[in-house]
Amino acid sequence: MIVDIFISVFLVIGGIFGLVGSLGLIKLCDPMMRLHAPTKATTLGVGGVLIASMLYFYFELGMFSFHELMITLFLFITAPITGHFVAKTHLHLLHKPSDLPPTGSSRPWASYETDADQSRAETADPATPVPRQDR
Repeated sequence: MIVDIFISVFLVIGGIFGLVGSLGLIKLCDPMMRLHAPTKATTLGVGGVLIASMLYFYFELGMFSFHELMITLFLFITAPITGHFVAKTHLHLLHKPSDLPPTGSSRPWASYETDADQSRAETADPATPVPRQDR
């Protein structure tokens, strides 16, 4: 009985986060605000359902399911990275390097470093090689 309650709680929590994340994706006005809702829905909503599934397999069927654990770990690792890439794409679509405040050093913002290298190469003497900063 207690195990069924725990499984149900995780399913309800996962459903609530999925619903709130979906509504946030629809209702929020700015793309950067909209980005926050689906990443939370993915990590917490689907994570709650997967934890409920792991509990069910362990307590009801007597076996530990590594599939759900691997899916949960994959989601927890990839959702923030995906959110970061979408945010960086949004930044590049709407802002030029000149729109951003100064960094306080001789280097440009890391997101625009290759653009700065390219603009330096265009303004430099063609006979002078431009040093590359490989990472």
